[in-house]
Amino acid sequence: MSTEPALPSLPFLPFLPFALPEIGDEEIAEVADTLRSGWITTGPKARRFEADFAAFLGDEGLQCIAVNSATAGLHLALEALGIGPGDEVITTTHTFTATAEVVRYLGADVKLVDIDPATLCIDPAQVEAAITPRTKAILPVHYGGLAADLPALLAIARRHGLKVVEDAAHALPTTTGGRLVGTLDSDATVFSFYANKTMTTGEGGMLVTRDAALANRARVMRLHGMSRDAFDRFTAKVPSWYYEIVAPGFKYNLTDIAAALGIHQLKRARGFQQRRAQIAARYDEAFAGLPLVTPPLPAPSDLHAWHLYPLRLGDGAGIARDRFIESMFEQGIGCSVHYIPLHLHPYWRDRYGLQPAQFPHSQRAYERLVSLPIYTRMSDADVERVIAAVRRALQA
Repeated sequence: MSTEPALPSLPFLPFLPFALPEIGDEEIAEVADTLRSGWITTGPKARRFEADFAAFLGDEGLQCIAVNSATAGLHLALEALGIGPGDEVITTTHTFTATAEVVRYLGADVKLVDIDPATLCIDPAQVEAAITPRTKAILPVHYGGLAADLPALLAIARRHGLKVVEDAAHALPTTTGGRLVGTLDSDATVFSFYANKTMTTGEGGMLVTRDAALANRARVMRLHGMSRDAFDRFTAKVPSWYYEIVAPGFKYNLTDIAAALGIHQLKRARGFQQRRAQIAARYDEAFAGLPLVTPPLPAPSDLHAWHLYPLRLGDGAGIARDRFIESMFEQGIGCSVHYIPLHLHPYWRDRYGLQPAQFPHSQRAYERLVSLPIYTRMSDADVERVIAAVRRALQA
């Protein structure tokens, strides 16, 4: 029986959702300007957003291709690298299905591996052990906003002649070794601007690469394999209706309406990160000494994007994860779980004959994980309310 004093009851408060975007007057005005302009699909705002993103990363050698989702960006990157039937791509089981499903779009096979139990990111040793003659690429995930061990993964890729495409859906503006994710030495990096990410365009993503051939292929394939997009055709000095289909492409372009949001969200990205880091630090302080495992921190000189705050129940928590989440909801706090590992989903489990015992670290983490709210619209009072709810759930 706990000897801690009971926490006082809380008055009724509105439900605090797990995530909310922060959209300001600048974003609204830019969207309104786009609507009035008459050019609402991919056009000048999308071009501006791509240029602004490259400037944000601060590397003149990078090319940025705006797309309608990170899933689209990952698919385009792997397609441009020539991944196809008979090939294998190694990624982590501890991710959302989009990371792996893009491999299947191309007819290639996925090789899932376990995570490092400390970082919850893909384990480089497991990656190297999984390589076969069919392996063509590694697809690491920067889980929660913490950088995966890219130096180790890139060294493995070099030794074995493999491509590396980073799933950076959680990782803006994450740094590792003092460098922003997106400026490292991988073949491509893909960011997400989904509604709950560290910045948003509603739906959207950005493919970043130094490889000119990859960038050119991705630009063609993101819009039906057309040799020229509509903006090029109708804004040239000599407008031309003519184009050619040079490949069976996809419909992955980002609209100017979405890009208008991104232009101003990007300006606020560093401020967003600072507020998320403040919330994470307050959680860390409040949960010290409790039977909880707080998220791992980056090196002192690096940035964690804090897309997620994935808390793990410790051995002495005295409450099952599912009951903990129910208690949080009963107290008006939205939570989530990141992730139900791919090896537990029927498609991946059955296709590759996967068992939890093959992924002990991901499995154990999953059974104890709960993601707490961490977003910039949270007030200090909201943060304290979450902390109080966690303490009550543990006391229960």
